Amino acid sequence: MPYLIDGHNLIPKVPGLRLGSVDDEMHLVVLLQEFCRLSRKQVNVYFDQAAPGQSGKRIFGTVTAYFVPTGRTADQAISQRLRKLGRSARNWTVVSSDQSVQLSARQAGAQVLASEAFTRQLSEILTQASTASPEKTESSLSPEEVDEWLALFRTRRRDPP
Repeated sequence: MPYLIDGHNLIPKVPGLRLGSVDDEMHLVVLLQEFCRLSRKQVNVYFDQAAPGQSGKRIFGTVTAYFVPTGRTADQAISQRLRKLGRSARNWTVVSSDQSVQLSARQAGAQVLASEAFTRQLSEILTQASTASPEKTESSLSPEEVDEWLALFRTRRRDPP
């Protein structure tokens, strides 16, 4: 079952991430990519307050990030997406601890998972993967490698489409 995630609602619940950090969204995307790889799930994550010229959809493998322009909220974008999904919304899980997002998801027939519960799932899957194959360190990224990837994404976000 794929996920629709309220990104800025999830970030403060993930250990090591905090809103307002430089590239907090991209750090979350990197974690979600690993989650998707290990769980074979698909994720759509919504971030509001995109800087002028930075709004839009970006695909990172099985993670699709939507940067919602100022003037709209991720909550509104998620609700709109659920409406567009129609009856197939029941095949999606919405991740948010925001009561209005949860209500919108329930009304659309989607499953609801609080951000705290998803964080536990994320941590469990990532921990299992690291303990299951400790000899395979090539699949985990060092902090320097994460910074290199983030620098690449930052550069690509500024390039004109």
